[in-house]
Amino acid sequence: MSIVTFWNSGREQTGKTLSIAAIATYMAIEHNYKILVVSTGYKDTTLDNCFWEPRKLKKNLGLFGPNTNVALEEGIVGIAKVMRSNKLSPENITNYSKIIFKDRLEILPDFKGDKKEYDELSTLYPEIINLANNYYDLVFVDLDNSIDKSISDVILGNSNLIVVNLSQRLTSINNFMEIREKEPILNSRKTLLLIGRYDRYSKYTIKNISRYMGEKNKVSTIPYNTLFFEACEEAKLPDLLLKIRKVDEEDRNGFFLSEIKRTAENIIYRLQDLAMKM
Repeated sequence: MSIVTFWNSGREQTGKTLSIAAIATYMAIEHNYKILVVSTGYKDTTLDNCFWEPRKLKKNLGLFGPNTNVALEEGIVGIAKVMRSNKLSPENITNYSKIIFKDRLEILPDFKGDKKEYDELSTLYPEIINLANNYYDLVFVDLDNSIDKSISDVILGNSNLIVVNLSQRLTSINNFMEIREKEPILNSRKTLLLIGRYDRYSKYTIKNISRYMGEKNKVSTIPYNTLFFEACEEAKLPDLLLKIRKVDEEDRNGFFLSEIKRTAENIIYRLQDLAMKM
């Protein structure tokens, strides 16, 4: 049972959420793991769009007319109420998550209410994640940059593995190299590097980036793929990965699939390696 947190510096778009969606879905299909993806974002529908169609809120008649801004009793909202009554157990978390593959993949969605309530509820994420780790084989955390740094630091400190998401740009790489010199946790065996939206025809190839950064192992990637990005906008990611799971390397989607597989295997291997050295 391990916590894998996906992190980026917040300075630019790295494809972090789509990467976690691809990896978690692939691992749920190909491996016998029970996985929970925790979205810590605020009104960010990126992960939602990968798996389900937008849901229309029911209009509730309030004192001042129809009210469509009602927070749904799911995700962290529902969990928070149970926590306040001291009745939350690890296995109960599944009651507030959305099931993608039964007993394989569940999503704890981002918060859709107002910002003040989000700031209050976000303090509960470390405890929720730790509880989930007692029930799920893997807890993938999509760590949002809007969360207070003190909370973010606790989540990173509790993580078994941190997947640092970078873009394929020299400035992004250099910025992270500066950050990790100041943050020991990002400069350890607990850290795995991942390039999102990877273009294998760029001069900044996996090999060149790994050499430039002094990485002994090749940096992981999630390549840019048109069908993938379309599926992530149409709630069809599971369908796509099931459809292309048997393609060979000659297929137009072969490289994309092989890199997701390599990234998933890197995560599994690193977790096993770290566990043996504890």
